Amino acid sequence: MPVLSGLVCVHNEEARLAECLTRLAFCDEIVVVADRCSDRSEAIARNMGARVVSGIFPVEGLRKEAGVAACRGEWIVELDADEAVTPALAQEIRETVARSDAADWYQVPVDNFVGAQLVRHGWGGSFGASSVARLFRKGVKSWKSERVHPGTTFAGVYGGRLNNAILHKVDDDIADMVQRLNRYTALRGQDLAESGKIKSLWDDLFRGVRRFYKCYVSRKGYREGDMGFLIAIMAGLYPLLSNLKAREIRTLSMQPTLHAAGSAVISFDDTRLGHSA
Repeated sequence: MPVLSGLVCVHNEEARLAECLTRLAFCDEIVVVADRCSDRSEAIARNMGARVVSGIFPVEGLRKEAGVAACRGEWIVELDADEAVTPALAQEIRETVARSDAADWYQVPVDNFVGAQLVRHGWGGSFGASSVARLFRKGVKSWKSERVHPGTTFAGVYGGRLNNAILHKVDDDIADMVQRLNRYTALRGQDLAESGKIKSLWDDLFRGVRRFYKCYVSRKGYREGDMGFLIAIMAGLYPLLSNLKAREIRTLSMQPTLHAAGSAVISFDDTRLGHSA
């Protein structure tokens, strides 16, 4: 039987890490990469028998690569702290690994939850996924350098899609979803600003409309009611907001530092604002 490693990369995930690791007990070992954790994440991982890799990783891909390097198993199942493996999926993974002589990596379905609501349809456009490549042989998967949801490449043979799904707590509620959109587009904006690959406004609008259609119509987001419409809107806004933030970053980087030599200093007269000394 091939050795199977469970891999989880975290940053301050003490509230949900224990459940994630408990669901990985079917693995022969568990590796946790703790990136700049200031909470109890590392202690929880060690207390549950995981091997911990602690460090500072500027981008997600470096965390993943460090975790893979620490894994001793021939096969790796990769999770995030907000994800969980069901008993049925655990059994399917074990059976797949045991009989996989030719294949090197597999897609795994994802059941995404917003709060307690299961949202099966309409995910996409860098805002959510209904299937992820999380079961692979060590050395087969590699990550690119983007700050959020980095692209991946695979060196081996694709084995198909498993039947059972990962359970993914995407967001707690709509407010959490909006905050995630803001966070993701800020990180994507930094990538675009650094690379210089900033799109035009019209290109952003076209891509946004295309993504909305893809999520709401092609991927049947309409079947999820209001939530499907909202997810499609978020996916459509993603490229527009990312590029607007990239342009803002580039503009700010070109402005002179406040109080630099020769720059004007702006002062305010408090009395004009209704304040007295």
